[in-house]
Amino acid sequence: MSTDTLSTLFALLSVLCAGAVVATLVVFVAAQFTSPDSVWGTLRDSLGDLSLWLAWLVALTATVGSLYYSIGAHFSPCELCWYQRICMYPLAVILLVGALLQDRRVYWYALPPAVVGLVIAIYHTQLQAFPKQKTFCDLNNPCTNRYIWKFGFVSIPLMDLVAFVFIITMVVVSATSSSRSEEVEPQ
Repeated sequence: MSTDTLSTLFALLSVLCAGAVVATLVVFVAAQFTSPDSVWGTLRDSLGDLSLWLAWLVALTATVGSLYYSIGAHFSPCELCWYQRICMYPLAVILLVGALLQDRRVYWYALPPAVVGLVIAIYHTQLQAFPKQKTFCDLNNPCTNRYIWKFGFVSIPLMDLVAFVFIITMVVVSATSSSRSEEVEPQ
């Protein structure tokens, strides 16, 4: 499979993740205004059961995708890309452990790197959207370099931004879900 084809696939997955975040917000708002036994409440609880697994799947995909871009496509990551990776890579492990243990309190250790990564991704995304800005990045490998620009707006930093938003949303869904009766107690 070519880098262009994989980039299109990753861009589509990012758009789907953004849509999933919007759909999740709709479900949670609707569930607030209906009874717990309603369709919206059932959807909210079902999503709560799957949320950590979905967050882990997105973190794993983002990790594998970034490794492919470096190793397979030979894209040289800029400084901001490295910082985003530092935030994303541990989430693939943290969320897997949280999902396996069904730990609703995974937010204590998953949200900090996700929020830091989100802030970096927001800054990096706007740099790539408006590349004529001055940055602190290396002139030989600038943060404004667009290796990917799909659909006229999807760049690698935007893919990362959407992944962080999705992960944060799913971790919050897990923490606020009423469908789990047990929490894992630290020992």
